[in-house]
Amino acid sequence: MIAANAEVIERLRASLCEPLPGHGAFIELSGYQRPEIDEVLRRTPPPKESAVLVLLYEEQRELRTLLMLRPTYKGVHSGQVAFPGGHREAGDTDLRQTALREFSEEIGIASDHFVVLGTLTRVFIPPSNTLVTPVLTYVGALGTPSPDPKEVEALIPVPLEELLRDDILKHRTLYVHALKREAEVPCWDISGHVVWGATALMVAELRELLFRLR
Repeated sequence: MIAANAEVIERLRASLCEPLPGHGAFIELSGYQRPEIDEVLRRTPPPKESAVLVLLYEEQRELRTLLMLRPTYKGVHSGQVAFPGGHREAGDTDLRQTALREFSEEIGIASDHFVVLGTLTRVFIPPSNTLVTPVLTYVGALGTPSPDPKEVEALIPVPLEELLRDDILKHRTLYVHALKREAEVPCWDISGHVVWGATALMVAELRELLFRLR
């Protein structure tokens, strides 16, 4: 169990000021490369900016994070597991505000008391031409969620200790929009859900940061 205490949170905050693990090790498992961020930023049109909230919160004296299952709809991310988040809007002062706003809208919990620890490595999503910034955030108690049914099929609370298990790394044959074909891809089996794609990269980096705490 990863205990919820101030030392762990401060060590995580400090680790975000150091070179991040990135996604290289996990991408190697996939057998295909994603474009470099510098290359993506030179493209025309430029990628759309988005942010997701990687929230750490306390429950039963342990730290957990919160994933969500998206509803089935006509879109490339239909039925996928993700962190709460979405596109930057004109009124957002920065991507941290985007992540906090989107979390509140999707999960139904005010985020003005959340503590932003920093950001993880950005992830480019080719099918939607979106560059996503994961914002790592902490709150002592989550409160009672009231998720938007248009955005959230189900909430998936995950003890951080579960992310450190060796047996959650799997491979599945899935349709990869970037390749326009089915392919065997690495994924995480988290609480019975298949977590792959951009979210899997974020989980992989968070996992490495948690290993550094041990």
